[in-house]
Amino acid sequence: MTSVAPARKWQRQETTLLGQVAAAHLVSHFHIMTLPALIPLLPAHLGVSFIDLGFALTAFNLVSLVVQTPLGFMTDRVGARRMLVAGLVLGGASFLSLAFTKSYLFLILAMMSAGLANGVYHPADYAMLSRGIRGEKMGRAFSFHTFAGFIGGAAAPAVLLTATAFGGVPLAFALSGGLALAVAVLLAISPAEEADSASARATKTAGVSSVGSLRGLVTPAVLSLMLLYVLLSLCTSGIQNFSVSAFTTGYGIGLPMANAALTGFLFASSLGVLTGGILADRTRRHGIVASLALLMSAALVALVALVDLSHVLLVAAMTVAGFLFGMIAPSRDMLVRAASPVGAEGRVFGIVSTGFNIAGLFGPMFYAWLLDHGFYRGIFLAAVGFMLVTMMITLPQELRVRRTRGASAS
Repeated sequence: MTSVAPARKWQRQETTLLGQVAAAHLVSHFHIMTLPALIPLLPAHLGVSFIDLGFALTAFNLVSLVVQTPLGFMTDRVGARRMLVAGLVLGGASFLSLAFTKSYLFLILAMMSAGLANGVYHPADYAMLSRGIRGEKMGRAFSFHTFAGFIGGAAAPAVLLTATAFGGVPLAFALSGGLALAVAVLLAISPAEEADSASARATKTAGVSSVGSLRGLVTPAVLSLMLLYVLLSLCTSGIQNFSVSAFTTGYGIGLPMANAALTGFLFASSLGVLTGGILADRTRRHGIVASLALLMSAALVALVALVDLSHVLLVAAMTVAGFLFGMIAPSRDMLVRAASPVGAEGRVFGIVSTGFNIAGLFGPMFYAWLLDHGFYRGIFLAAVGFMLVTMMITLPQELRVRRTRGASAS
């Protein structure tokens, strides 16, 4: 495997920038989980049904899906930091406003506004990292960024439900909104550290006119990467949202042990992301890394689907599968960066990140259908199938990147 010697030290502006972007990504996942975390309390608070709340979540995802690519274009033209601050302010104001009303109509409007803000994060985050972090540090930067998002999503339920114990649902919404506004102030008063990087200087000299149109960016490589994001999101959503129900209903496993298996998968995934970042900086063969991790993770999930394991082995298999699956994320992001023209990182990440929203619209219905029809093991078999299809996408991407490097060298 081709190795790349990493630089020994991080520059101060790199660590500052990475901390700021990671904080913003933590907020984005905290906001994604805000409404789901409060769903058990909202019917009584707002006087609505669960179906009504489901529509609010759909509105959030639908708006994010529609706006993410246009916001990627705006990010490259207006500036990633400005867009990120604007997104944080809008998202913070959206959730903060819900602390002062019990109107269902206002909830829908606030969730649509929050969905608009959510469409900013991935294009702006990745653009700032691509232009402010040296290439030999990029894998670790991407992994820390993803890890921060995992932490935000994982912390949201505990933090928000604790807040409701002291001040009810309004305090929880106010806390969610205030967190975003605090990070927005931090970014707004900080200097634009990324302007000092070599990649940022290259962006200034190269300009963006040559890749200014959507047609010039929507290449087969970018579309295949967007599909990769869809498939990876389908894998995680199935396991994250439906594995506990499959274990308890179809496997006859108690709720504590079922939750332990899911917790092992999710916690190990966050550690796998950090490990994957180190590995991504030590090799250029990111497609090979992602494919091997996918294959091993798929084998373990298939074992869970097809074999009646003891409780200890079940938790162990889910934990190791989660670690391997988490390793994929940095290499995935490195493949997208390699497919992005200089100065168009925000636009390309905006395009491919719509894959998350596409999966969010259709994945839950598919997995719920499997459960409703008694296909409990199908939850895991479907995830395995999505992993294997993803492998068939990552390997051609690896070959494309090699051909590009070969052409540049010659």
